Amino acid sequence: MDKIRVPRFKKEHGFSTTPERSALMGKIKGTNTKPEQTLRMALWASGLRYRINIRSLPGNPDIVMRKYKVVIFVDGEFWHGYNWVEKKRKLKTNRGFWIPKIERNMQRDKENNEKLASMGFTVLRFWGNDVKNNLSICVEKIWCSVQQLLPYDRKKT
Repeated sequence: MDKIRVPRFKKEHGFSTTPERSALMGKIKGTNTKPEQTLRMALWASGLRYRINIRSLPGNPDIVMRKYKVVIFVDGEFWHGYNWVEKKRKLKTNRGFWIPKIERNMQRDKENNEKLASMGFTVLRFWGNDVKNNLSICVEKIWCSVQQLLPYDRKKT
């Protein structure tokens, strides 16, 4: 599969932005987002221990449980293409930049999932809204993945 090329966001490529927009975009966080923090607090309260943002693993997973070989990503809906077919049609400005950008992000997510799986990790991905609206279901899915890897006598009841 060929890598999707994302044009650089420069005026000479036909992209323009206001200083206000640049300031807003600069405030967008890549780590320690509210959904990540919410999920981490729920996992910790349920008794699961983890590390965060391990840069040595492909994709820099948000949550890593090396003991169980489980990695968790909490993806933002816009940046990772939630409901992408519909959203792509609704993009009005700078389509030449945003469509390749988001499609490349989605492609990179698949590549990282494959790399992590080949390293023996179970990869779990949650949308930020799923964490916000269905936290207990997300935690249960994580526990199910962890329990599959526990010896029978240590499984949570």
